Amino acid sequence: MIQEQPIHNKFSLKKQLFLPLLVLLLLIIVTVLVILYGKGYRLGFQKGEPKISKTGILNLTSLPTGAQVAIDGHLTTATNNTINLTPGRYTVSIKKDGYNDWQKDIEIKREVVSNANALLFPKAPTLQSISTQGIESAIIDPSGTKLAFRIASQSSKLKNGIYVLDMTTRGFPVLAGQSNSTQLVNDTIDIFSKATLAWSPDGKQLLATIAVESGTPTYYLLKTDGFNDDPQDITATLHLTTDAWQTQRRDKETARLSSLKQPTQKFSNQYFHILSWSPDETKILYQASQSADMPIFLTPRLIGNNLLYEQRSLKKGSIYVYDSNEDINTRIIENSDDLCAVTASDCITPFTWFPDSTHLTYVHDKKIEIVEDDGSNATTIYAGPFLDQYVFPWPDGSKLVILTNLNNLGVPPTLYTIGLK
Repeated sequence: MIQEQPIHNKFSLKKQLFLPLLVLLLLIIVTVLVILYGKGYRLGFQKGEPKISKTGILNLTSLPTGAQVAIDGHLTTATNNTINLTPGRYTVSIKKDGYNDWQKDIEIKREVVSNANALLFPKAPTLQSISTQGIESAIIDPSGTKLAFRIASQSSKLKNGIYVLDMTTRGFPVLAGQSNSTQLVNDTIDIFSKATLAWSPDGKQLLATIAVESGTPTYYLLKTDGFNDDPQDITATLHLTTDAWQTQRRDKETARLSSLKQPTQKFSNQYFHILSWSPDETKILYQASQSADMPIFLTPRLIGNNLLYEQRSLKKGSIYVYDSNEDINTRIIENSDDLCAVTASDCITPFTWFPDSTHLTYVHDKKIEIVEDDGSNATTIYAGPFLDQYVFPWPDGSKLVILTNLNNLGVPPTLYTIGLK
């Protein structure tokens, strides 16, 4: 005779099976939710009803850190941080006390990380002299690390002459005779403090041109790593030096262009009047020699790039930046024929690359601005008196060097730094 199992034993068995199944189900649900959250799905409300939507990620950084972040005017978070946003276009503002505001429109896409990287500049930058001597002129070397200048204001001719400042030396510089400046030649014969200077392509030599009222100028070739006891007069063989330098520049430009893909090379040869390459040699500052529509060379486009500032319709005379790595073209200034003749073989523009390769210094209207390489966030750094052809960024981006007498009439100009941190 089969004996029935007690009812309470059946319930106990079901309870024992139910609990593990419940735990397993909860684990599955939590795992799915974590995966969906990691992919950017968020629960929100639309017209009063709950709705799950896919989001993108906005990565927010600033230098200095700890700045406030507003999205479409609403204070949202602080840098450095990431937030999830539903797809769409947003105005991102980054602010910090004592610094100029930063703002940019950014498009958020599903499952894509977009970046807002703000370099903030102080509202009241420090101004400090780095020389007590009058500086006649200054010129920076191709690497952006050495500054050559002339001194002609000292009573002692042994202190007058040509100097080179190494801007990579640690510590705050004080020029003329100090450890981080090198005197190349003194001016006992009253010629070098009036010379016009030009750097060699490798930054190892300086060409000093001594103009005379009548007759042929005299040319001296100076080494830049120490004092020149017997400056080399190369007037008779000047063409050998200039030809060699021209060959070096041409070879370097050819190497740069060869790094571009063939379609990009062909287009740039036809439509780019190249002004300068960024320090990392990935971006080209150029003036459009003709109007044209630039094709897209990189397909598919790189994920996460902000294309809201892109301009691929070129207008003759406008100045642009082309990013060769990401195939992005942005306009800095429109219709700038007055800044640089497109037919000129050599051109001086008011733009200089900042050491980070993502900003440009822009000297115009008696002020100094720093602008991003997409033309956004033009920030006025300095609007005091200075000689506008003498503005140089420090190699680490911590300051700018300017030549000014601060409007002190009768006082020769000297070198000052403008602190940016």
